[in-house]
Amino acid sequence: MNKIVNGAMCAGFLAVSAASVDAALLSRLGGLAVYDTDLDITWLADANAAAGTIFDDGASNIDGRLSIGNAKAWAASLTVGGFNDWRLPFTLDPDSSCVGNATSLGAEGINCTGSELGHLFYDELGGTAFVDILNSTDPDLALFSNIQAAYWSGTEIASDTSLAWGMSYKVGLQAGTSKVNTSFAWAVRDGDVGTTGTVSEPSMLALLGIGMIGFTAYRRNRP
Repeated sequence: MNKIVNGAMCAGFLAVSAASVDAALLSRLGGLAVYDTDLDITWLADANAAAGTIFDDGASNIDGRLSIGNAKAWAASLTVGGFNDWRLPFTLDPDSSCVGNATSLGAEGINCTGSELGHLFYDELGGTAFVDILNSTDPDLALFSNIQAAYWSGTEIASDTSLAWGMSYKVGLQAGTSKVNTSFAWAVRDGDVGTTGTVSEPSMLALLGIGMIGFTAYRRNRP
């Protein structure tokens, strides 16, 4: 009997572990951040948190458009959940996953999943090229707020230092962007900020229940 109970307990807890591993995006800090288990990075849940700050230097000082220098400075100034190592997203260059590269730049096109912004758009939020990410039906989209049209990457283009990488969340296009332009900023950091938050796994309570049932049965049947 004990072998059966112990097997049920193990199955329950192993299932919980498997579900946690499979969940790619996890809410953190009570909804302030989102952890990507695939890349081991944490995003701010507010995708336009720079709007209205002293760094907001676009045509309007309340819309969140920033020069790239101010975007980097804003991310570096953040302290969220006790962490002060926030930054702009990284872009892999060259990136062989990109499709439709019509220039000499090595990470330009659609379906670019080597960058952190591209991975989030395509792999985590179910984005489709030439379709606004806000039209995605992926439930993980609800973990974020204030997603804007286009974002700076913190990666400059080595072959042309007047450009930095950027990505449109309207059409899923990654491209070189002139540093004289302004765009939106989305902060990210390496690693996990902790386990505070909600895992969006409907079966978690049921899986935990399996383990608890087995544990209760084990206690009742102890000699």
